Amino acid sequence: MTYAVVGCSDCGALWVVEGRPQTTGCPRCEKRHRFSKLRRFVTTDDEDHAREVRASMLANRAGHGDAFAEVEDFAALDDVADDAGMSDEDFLSAAGVDTDEVADAAVRAEQSTRSLGKREAVRAALRDLDEPTQADVEAFAAEHGVGADYVERALRKLERAGELTHTGDGYRLL
Repeated sequence: MTYAVVGCSDCGALWVVEGRPQTTGCPRCEKRHRFSKLRRFVTTDDEDHAREVRASMLANRAGHGDAFAEVEDFAALDDVADDAGMSDEDFLSAAGVDTDEVADAAVRAEQSTRSLGKREAVRAALRDLDEPTQADVEAFAAEHGVGADYVERALRKLERAGELTHTGDGYRLL
């Protein structure tokens, strides 16, 4: 697989594109560009190298090229970022937040069997799965405490409302 560092002609954003797609979208201004027309600053087979080049270019733009040069490689940048500044717990404590309560709330949220409402569980399944069948939607919804009978009614209702189409392979939101 090849990776290219490209730049937006409208807003100047830089991003990494995998492969050679027909078009790609700028992550900043969301303009669609024909890949063949974009300026490629570097093309490489190594994704980390492409990310490293992009990060270096951004650092140079911001006037921090010397600081970036001190980091061994892109993969080590994560460690440097972790060591910089205060930890999340220190930040929350300084802001007056009880970190023990936050940790307890996180545990409760992870243990919750019904993290989504019934309707949102069905919509999330349709949105997140590629052309899901009714069985796929039911399995996803069941993980969130939603019964198969509700899923069946919701699918019919969404289809009648014109928000959903049923193809031979599965469902797709419109």
